[in-house]
Amino acid sequence: MTRRGATLIPGMGLGVVGLYFITPLLATGVFSLWEGGDRYGFAAYGALIHQPKLWQSLGLSVRLAIETILVGLVVLVPAVFWLNLRVQRLRPLFDFLSVLPFVVPPIALVAGMTTLYTGPDWFVGTANYLVVPYVILALPYTYRALDVGMRALDLKTLTEASQSLGAGWLTLIFRVVVPNLTTALIGAALLTIAIVMGEFTFANILLFNTFAVYIDYVGQTSATEASALTLLSFLITWLAMLGVLFTGRSGRGQVQIGGAR
Repeated sequence: MTRRGATLIPGMGLGVVGLYFITPLLATGVFSLWEGGDRYGFAAYGALIHQPKLWQSLGLSVRLAIETILVGLVVLVPAVFWLNLRVQRLRPLFDFLSVLPFVVPPIALVAGMTTLYTGPDWFVGTANYLVVPYVILALPYTYRALDVGMRALDLKTLTEASQSLGAGWLTLIFRVVVPNLTTALIGAALLTIAIVMGEFTFANILLFNTFAVYIDYVGQTSATEASALTLLSFLITWLAMLGVLFTGRSGRGQVQIGGAR
């Protein structure tokens, strides 16, 4: 096979894969512009903009995403730091726990939550309760992002240098480790946003009107508006993925101690 043929075949394969993904999006986009008969326009998008429930559901999902990011990082950053610094023999256990959300179906998780957990109404009775399952769903991605970032650092040297300067454990984590995990933290946050914005099962069963639930509701009443919302959801997810990609490429830098390079 010639060099030109060896290059042409992979290019054709990528083209076929690209068409496989792009064609449904183009069809969805065209359908979202359909106004009946031979008329096309932006009536569906205009109608969505003036619907308060859209902005309420979108705002709720964004708020839950921020809360999920904060809770997940507060729990996992110290845990992954300690794992890589002192208890690496427990790595198989951490790896096993991190992939459990892939094994246990969301419907089983939400059934367990509604059956076994009782708590104050200000928490269980509000949308903040969704943060609990969302942290679990984002666990594999947050853990992997933080673990890769931690393993790229010489934590032992950073710890000894910081403690020799009088830093405590909290100062070490927040003033030394966290500034050197910028890329991993941003990657974990963007992946969490993509997960929360598209999650449907928990919110629907627990009767909270998140962005994904609102898309399903609109899909039962207006097909063109649902197509427009689907494109918006897809755009949010892909922007998050592109953010992870570009952050990973631009995140190579020198180790910092106390904010200085």
